[in-house]
Amino acid sequence: MRTRFILIQTSHAGNVGAAARAMRTMGFDDLVLVAPRWANVLRREETIQRASGALDVLAKARIVDTLDEALDGVTHLCATAMVPRDFGPPTRSPREHLGPLAQQQEQHVAFLFGSERFGMRNEDVYRCHAALSIPTDPDFGSLNLGAAIQVIAYEWRLALGGFAVREVTAPVQPADARAVAGMLEHWERSLVQVGFLDPEAPKKLMPRLAQLFNRAQPTPEEIHILRGIAKAMADAAQGGAYKTPSRVRDEGSP
Repeated sequence: MRTRFILIQTSHAGNVGAAARAMRTMGFDDLVLVAPRWANVLRREETIQRASGALDVLAKARIVDTLDEALDGVTHLCATAMVPRDFGPPTRSPREHLGPLAQQQEQHVAFLFGSERFGMRNEDVYRCHAALSIPTDPDFGSLNLGAAIQVIAYEWRLALGGFAVREVTAPVQPADARAVAGMLEHWERSLVQVGFLDPEAPKKLMPRLAQLFNRAQPTPEEIHILRGIAKAMADAAQGGAYKTPSRVRDEGSP
C-alpha cells in the first residue's frame, strides 16, 4: 500500500535523519518535508549521520512549501497528536485504527507529524481522517519526533502484515540416540571413579540422567563437551583428587 510520511516545519536536522532511518527499517521510503527550518536539511551532516545508512530515503525525499503540495495523491490522512482535540477527527490508538485501514488496499495513506516545538496546528489536524495518539504514560507522554515516527511506522508495517523474523543461528540438530547412550555410559564409568555412583547400589541414578538428557536433547557438540567433562572427572579421580567411592544414599542424590 502506498504510504507517505510528512514532517511539517521540522526544526532539527537530526530528526529528519532519524525519520529516514525509522522509515527505512520498516520498509517505507516516501518522505516529504513541509517548510523545514533548513533549506538544505537533506544534505546537512547531522541529517546524514542520524539516518545511519538510510540514504536512499533522503535521496528520494522532497521538500515543499505547503501541506497541500505534500498531500498530492493522498486519500487517507492520519494526524499524530498527543493532545486530543475537542473538535475534529476521532482520536484513536495506532493499532486500533491501522488494522482496519490496512484492509483498504486502494488507499494512499499519509501520516502527518508536526513541528518539534509546536506540534500540529488545529487546522492541519482538522483535515485528517483520524488523529493517532500513541498510548504513553499519562504522566510523561513526551516522545522525540524520531521515536514517534518509529512507533507509527512499526504499527503500520505490523498492520500490513509485517516482515518475517529471520533466523540468525542455524537450526539445532540433536544428537542421535546412540551418541546419547555412549555419553551416558562414559558418565557412568566416571561417576563410579569419582565416588558419586556406587555400582553395587546404583538405584535409579542413571535412568534419571537418561531422562534429563533426553529432555535436554543435546547437540553433537554438547555431547562432545559432556564426554570431555566425564574424562576430566575420571582423570582427576585417577590422580587422587577424590576419595574412595561412597554409596548413593537415595535415588540420584549422594
